[in-house]
Amino acid sequence: MELDEKKYLYLLFILPLLVLLFLYNLYWKRKKQREFGDLEMVKKLSPESSVFKPVLKVSVLILALLGLILGLVNPKIGTKMETVKREGIDIVFAMDVSKSMLAEDVAPNRLDKSKQIVSQIINQLGSDRIGIVAYAGSAFPVLPITTDYGVAKMFLQSMNTGMVSSQGTSLDEAIKLSSTYFDDKSKTSKLLILISDGEDHSEGAESAAEEANKLGMKIITIGIGTEKGGTIPLKRNGVVESFQKDNNNEVVITKLNKASLEVIAKTTKGGYISGNNTKEVMEYIKNALDNIQKTEFEATEMADFQSQFQWFLGFAFLLLFVDVFLLERKTSWVKKLDLFNENK
Repeated sequence: MELDEKKYLYLLFILPLLVLLFLYNLYWKRKKQREFGDLEMVKKLSPESSVFKPVLKVSVLILALLGLILGLVNPKIGTKMETVKREGIDIVFAMDVSKSMLAEDVAPNRLDKSKQIVSQIINQLGSDRIGIVAYAGSAFPVLPITTDYGVAKMFLQSMNTGMVSSQGTSLDEAIKLSSTYFDDKSKTSKLLILISDGEDHSEGAESAAEEANKLGMKIITIGIGTEKGGTIPLKRNGVVESFQKDNNNEVVITKLNKASLEVIAKTTKGGYISGNNTKEVMEYIKNALDNIQKTEFEATEMADFQSQFQWFLGFAFLLLFVDVFLLERKTSWVKKLDLFNENK
């Protein structure tokens, strides 16, 4: 169950206050009756007065108010899966999460810059399906192909350099894993957007790109970083404690290697662009997407929770209608039954 307007739940505090007010009123009436005279005598002077009816009326009123409040809160229950037809392409984002992506030669750092770019690309998509792969020394599936952009962004923001245990940058592993995201039998256009600083510590990226090309994949590579390079800060609680060093205890300088990224893109008739200027990347990706053929496909989506406010409001108005006809005096036919042997 999901509550649409939780702020109205505070109105529920009114209900116990009404109960206390009613009980106090009963106490005050009983006290005044005692002051007036003997209770039995008072009852005989007002034979039509009912003890039960006031309790019934206030109970109906409280239930009606409860219904109104729940109607304002608008509980949503009951989910269902819907199959909808969309027109678009399949896109996989392969993101480099190696430690070199912590270099700050691009603000705030290469990894955060990559997240910003991917997030903005997702914002300009329409009906395309997307998936996410993380890679360093090996590749790791983060999110399978989906049309839920909200979930994709949530997974995107959670990505970090600790996701993949083996360090380094294996572009071929990223391409191979990404290719498994696409349905070989589907005629939907397949696009891999690979984001990296290009420091490939493995072999076979070009051959992996050739295999991807045979599967009908197009690869766009986005280079993050500068050719001048930068150090890799090692932080604790946001404070730099030291910098990444190599086996010779020398501070590592990581540089953008756009050559390897350009080769991968060229092999699949894709394209390469520097990711340092976000606006230029957005324009480039938009033009690329406009030139890729869109196909119709079916997607299974979870429909929104169904609003239930009308039931609670209907129940509340029914009780308020009933309350109009509830009088505090005794009901004649109930009185004739003499359930409590009051008639003497």
